[in-house]
Amino acid sequence: MNHSIVTEFIILGFTKKPELQGIIFLIFLIIYLVAFLGNMLIITAIIYNNTLHTPMYIFLLTLAIVDNICTTSIIPKMLGTMLKSENTISYAGCMSQLFFFIWSLGAEMVLFTTMAYDRYVAICFPLHYSTIMSHHMCVALLSMVMAIAVTNSWVHTALIMRLTFYGPNTIDHFFCEIPPLLALYCSPVRINEVMAYVADITLAIEDFILTCISYGFIIAAILRIRTLEGKRKAFSTCSSHLIVVSLYYSPVIYTYIRPASSYIFERDKVVAALYTLVTPTLNPTVYSFQNREMQTGIRKVFAFLKH
Repeated sequence: MNHSIVTEFIILGFTKKPELQGIIFLIFLIIYLVAFLGNMLIITAIIYNNTLHTPMYIFLLTLAIVDNICTTSIIPKMLGTMLKSENTISYAGCMSQLFFFIWSLGAEMVLFTTMAYDRYVAICFPLHYSTIMSHHMCVALLSMVMAIAVTNSWVHTALIMRLTFYGPNTIDHFFCEIPPLLALYCSPVRINEVMAYVADITLAIEDFILTCISYGFIIAAILRIRTLEGKRKAFSTCSSHLIVVSLYYSPVIYTYIRPASSYIFERDKVVAALYTLVTPTLNPTVYSFQNREMQTGIRKVFAFLKH
């Protein structure tokens, strides 16, 4: 029996129930706009204010850019297919979406670790902070983030592109991700699963452990603060950071540590929404909007726009 090579995929979307399409479209649109505009506000504030051109805010700027690339590579296409009856994506479009998603996934995980290290140095070695986190160190850390993210993305995208898809072309997901693509392939995809497992161990689990270690040292330093108010504020900040980090790492580890055959897509779509939409929406609030210097920078942006 002859099968033609797949040139486009059908995206089933977040739900197969027509009666839920409207409410899901509205929810995803609102969350996407909140995430995109919130991150754009951070990007503008940091670029516009020279006082925010320090390592901590440069990392926040990078995080905001990564978050916007992640959400914009997925959500607009998803919303567009929900508006039209034609819910297809070309092979090239699917591979592009996969590349940018994996890139942003890797970049965000390494960025969280880098930001935790930056805060560890600032709180545990305040007198040596400017020496340790110099301009060259900041550039080196960001270069490392980008190099790891690009390498990780190229490897996984290339491994998917080496597969030739015949026959089944229906992706039971709301975007092109590794697990649902592997589920379409009839032959063994052991190398793809092994590489996803290795990336999960080296990037997700190791970065999560390193991030937790950094925050462990930070909490130990906080305990030495004498004032109760100082402890309360510091613990509040640390706990909110750790909650967001856990919300990101946990579903990523859960998704990619399993073989493709074990996926239950109705459940895993909800899990995927945590790291593609929920975390990018929470990041601006947790990491930036509660910061006084950032609040001042944002007010300056609004004052500039008024004039």
